[in-house]
Amino acid sequence: MQTATAFLAPPPLPTEAHGDPLRSSVGQLLKKAYALPCSTAAQAFAQLVQPSARFQLALDALLPLLDSPRTELSQRILVSYILYSLYAPHPIAINPFKSALYDTFMKEKNAAAQATSNGAVGENEQLVWVLWKVLKGDGNDIGPYSPSTLARSPLPPKLRATNLTLDEGILPESNSFDADALPSIIVEGVTHNSPHIPSNGVRTPIGPRVRTPVSNGSFQSPVTPEEDLRTQMLSQGMTLLLAARTRVLTLSEQRLVVPLVHQLTFPPIVTSIDLPPLIAHNPTLAHPLSVALLSQPPTKANPHGPITYLDVLARLPPSLPSFDLLGRLLRDTTTIMDVITGGRTTVADIVRADVLGRFIHESIQWLDKAESEGREGLISDDRFEKGLQNLCRFYNSLIKLGVVDPSSDADSTEMAHFTLRNSRFEEANALYRALALVRF
Repeated sequence: MQTATAFLAPPPLPTEAHGDPLRSSVGQLLKKAYALPCSTAAQAFAQLVQPSARFQLALDALLPLLDSPRTELSQRILVSYILYSLYAPHPIAINPFKSALYDTFMKEKNAAAQATSNGAVGENEQLVWVLWKVLKGDGNDIGPYSPSTLARSPLPPKLRATNLTLDEGILPESNSFDADALPSIIVEGVTHNSPHIPSNGVRTPIGPRVRTPVSNGSFQSPVTPEEDLRTQMLSQGMTLLLAARTRVLTLSEQRLVVPLVHQLTFPPIVTSIDLPPLIAHNPTLAHPLSVALLSQPPTKANPHGPITYLDVLARLPPSLPSFDLLGRLLRDTTTIMDVITGGRTTVADIVRADVLGRFIHESIQWLDKAESEGREGLISDDRFEKGLQNLCRFYNSLIKLGVVDPSSDADSTEMAHFTLRNSRFEEANALYRALALVRF
């Protein structure tokens, strides 16, 4: 079967790239598409390059980037996805770039394993995971995410390069190919007298594939089906957790992710920036995720530890998902470490002490701004009225649960002033009267 590994050509010289407008356009696409979803960048490549020229251009321009360790990680991830997407409607087994992708996977996996044996984390771990997904035929799972997001997302230990294996059926079977037996989609635009195809029809072997020896001199044992299933589930859970930032997960998807939350947050694959959209779409999933993140000790990547996530919670907008999540956290008695005192505390106590007051303050400011923008005609929806109604109901529930003390000036002064200013609304009027009854 024809493969692309034998066709690797040296990277084009700058003069050659500038002399070819198409090559230059593709180069610009690869440089600027890091923030776009992989699927969008692949579609742009397909629209930019005619079908008859895609295979040859991929050989000449994309494969050298994939094979070069000097290429930025996000660019190599994007190239991997484009090579997969060119033949995505068909099984990965007939993708002509399969051998090149596999050889890169093995080379990068070995490099990552070497870094791990030295007590470090390989810089290419994310690339190995992307190649693993592609070679398994699951490349569509990474389509919605940008190369930069994939490159900076830490991987759980179970998805580290040393734990990723491929089924025997995925491995390239031989070092030869039969061009006449290829499907037409593979050799489209490439003739047998192409300078990139050896005249004898045999590609140069990459070298024997050997099992990786472990430290005691023996060879690694094959991965058991149970371990492979766990890795598959963890990979799927990671994909769903990233997807939770942009859409509401189904109940079955949430049931799959929730048991894996602790593994997916050590190290966390979502950052503090990802939390607000995830909470807005999936507040039920955000509860165990927030608890897991608040349980994490400070690290080099996040020296402030849970304080980073507490700041995010305090700045959430006064929306129903925010109230839902905070209500759950304020009733959660899970024991975690207090990074300030070094002692033990609970999720409810730390959220009550470090989040609730700031959240109420930020919510009032958010609503005041929304009211001002409504008066100026900048917005025409009812976000102020709905937000005020929900905030008053939320605060009433906190009083009933004993979370806040209405007789305490520290707890209720700001809320009393806010409800008095807006006493023309039924919910605000009722809450103010309840506060005034206790205070006066």
